[in-house]
Amino acid sequence: MAATLLRGEVACVLQAAEYPQYKDAYRPPDIPLHEVRRGPYDGHRGAVRPDSNGDLPKTLSFPAHDPRVTYEYDGMKGTTAVYRYAPNLSPAHRPLMDAVAEQYREHAAQEAAKKGSAR
Repeated sequence: MAATLLRGEVACVLQAAEYPQYKDAYRPPDIPLHEVRRGPYDGHRGAVRPDSNGDLPKTLSFPAHDPRVTYEYDGMKGTTAVYRYAPNLSPAHRPLMDAVAEQYREHAAQEAAKKGSAR
């Protein structure tokens, strides 16, 4: 469902990071790149308001009361502004990646235990 735009607003969509955003981002060993690229708000749609010069915000940060996740403006796709997850600008990225790495370790341990008990 498309967001209802107020006068002067531009539709926007939040998407996974591309190379300019994830370059040099923290990535624990053995964690696939798609996990680094993924932002917690990917796929969300909304609206942004240009400034008095007509420029769109360069970044969007969430949540507003304690900005921990940042998306960076990546241009227009038709009439929609595209913002991409910016791991290097997001204070929450490292703790998120550490949590993902822990989940991968737990899954690997469970798989190893299943294989060991199947023998």
